[in-house]
Amino acid sequence: MRIKELIAVLEAWAPRSLQEDYDNTGLHVGDPEAKVNGALVCLDCTEDVVEEAARLGLGLIISHHPVIFRGLKSLAGGGHVERTVLAAVKHGIGLYAIHTNLDNVSSGVNAEIAARLGLTGLQTLAPKPGQLRKLVVFVPNDHVEVVRNALFHAGAGSIGAYDECSFGVEGLGSFRAGPGSVPFIGRPGERHIEPEVRVEVLYPLARERAILAGMRQAHPYEEVAYDLVPLANDHPEIGAGSVGELERPSSEADFLFRVKEVFGLKVVRHTRLLGRQVERVALCGGSGAFLIGKAKAAGADVYLTGDVKYHEFFDADGRLVVADIGHYGSEQFTTHLIQRRLREYFPTFAVRLTEIVTDPIHHF
Repeated sequence: MRIKELIAVLEAWAPRSLQEDYDNTGLHVGDPEAKVNGALVCLDCTEDVVEEAARLGLGLIISHHPVIFRGLKSLAGGGHVERTVLAAVKHGIGLYAIHTNLDNVSSGVNAEIAARLGLTGLQTLAPKPGQLRKLVVFVPNDHVEVVRNALFHAGAGSIGAYDECSFGVEGLGSFRAGPGSVPFIGRPGERHIEPEVRVEVLYPLARERAILAGMRQAHPYEEVAYDLVPLANDHPEIGAGSVGELERPSSEADFLFRVKEVFGLKVVRHTRLLGRQVERVALCGGSGAFLIGKAKAAGADVYLTGDVKYHEFFDADGRLVVADIGHYGSEQFTTHLIQRRLREYFPTFAVRLTEIVTDPIHHF
């Protein structure tokens, strides 16, 4: 398997364009054309993980957290990041990271956490702005279905649980073909009036290139007239955090015990219990204190995340229970998520999970 084939599947699922501005996802070490016979999936790529991959003969490591997060000024082995990269180069192992782009898709990190807790009716807690656009294209009557089908096939026209959504209105288009043109209809130098349909479809920004390519390929005109319109509408499946409902209400204490059991935790840091039933749960894998306000606004009874600082716990303000289950604890099952995704497409390709616990935090 070539590395680029694995990357294509991962980035069709979680496009790199969805990563946050501060992030650094993608292939950090290695040749995308290189052939590998297996991949090792981990949360954090460390020196030990590289040695594990080398011992198993695996040519690619897929991590959630990027090993190269900030710029490197040298590769002299002066720190753990440099040593990890050098080890990968030494063994000829590629390093790939799929981070906040996987956080920001509805079937990503937060969906895995929610599934482990049995939450239903999931919604995005904080939709990422600017992720929806509208394409308006003018098509001659006889080619409307061909162009529509091409747009749908490329990923346009999905709204929530519905797909193949579009709008069309008939009208008359005019044009005059200039010197050197080869018009599909009409004659060069003469104005032509053609019955056309104005076709409109919504699409996610991450699919724009593929959608425009599909449109141009299917459209009969030499020069295609179209508009791209930015939308203020939220994309319901792209953004940070999730919120959903428990199958059965639970007391706060019972719910926290369940969280400890599901995630194998020794301790859960939390704000004071409020003596209420837990029905609605918000969550965000990793460092999610920035969403406490969103969790309150969504009517959550409990908000689960990691890396909550002392003063941030006060933001609960007696309106919900904020529970910190740790950065590693909240994201530990992301490796299983990535493994399942790759096995769906490459069932005979070896995708192994690291056996090394990379959580740098220990409890005495």
